[in-house]
This record gives sequence, structure tokens and C-alpha cells, in this order.
Amino acid sequence: MGYWDIPDGTDCVQKTWISTKVATALGLVGSAYHLVAFQPDSAVAALQRVTSNTVTLATMGAIFSMTTCLSAQARDAPDEPLNYFIGGCASGIFLGARTHNLMTGTTACLSLGTLAAFTKVGRNEDWNLLGPPKM
Repeated sequence: MGYWDIPDGTDCVQKTWISTKVATALGLVGSAYHLVAFQPDSAVAALQRVTSNTVTLATMGAIFSMTTCLSAQARDAPDEPLNYFIGGCASGIFLGARTHNLMTGTTACLSLGTLAAFTKVGRNEDWNLLGPPKM
């Protein structure tokens, strides 16, 4: 089962597990590119950088999914994009706290929340971003 196969507001643990796995994989890939672009001085520094980046992204995925699911349950509105905005914003706030930067947190909150809300709107309205247009 995938993330979108589970209805919003149900089975929060399973949805969180799926999004955490995906975010961890993205964190590992991003860390690999970061190591190639900015070579560390030692293997220990490389391991610290990979661990820090991957754990941060995995945590953001878990926060997003759990917040989105709990928001859908609390608001009793499972298919609303606002739940996804709240989850994306919560992830952005975590990133700001992680970097100790208010501006990073604010910008990440607004941008990740907007991206997540538009993703949900696209799923609800069956937007087709890749491939030929539907006639």
C-alpha cells in the first residue's frame, strides 16, 4: 500500500511510517549529492553530515504525515487541503527550529505548506502535470 491508498485521517501510524521511509530515502540521496559537491575533510565528518541531513529529513516527513493525519481527524474534514498546509507548515517550523533561524522556519512553513496544499488539490481534482492533456 502507498501513502495515497490510505484514506486521510485514518491509520496515522501507517501513513507516518510510509512518509518517513520516503523522506529517509530522499535524505540519503540528497546527502550523497551534498558529499560529492562539498567534500568533507574526513570520513567521520562525512558520516556526521549524512546522519544529520537524513535524520532531519526523516523527521520532517514524520512530522508532516502525523500532523496532517491528526489535523484531518481533529477537524473532521479528511479531504481538505488545509490539513496538508498545516502538516507542511509544521515541518517547516521544525526546520526553522533545527537551524535556529526564525526566517528559515517562516519561509519553510509557508512554502512547504503551500506545496503540500497544492499537491492535495491536484490529487483531489486529478491534475495531470506530466503527459498529454486530457480532452
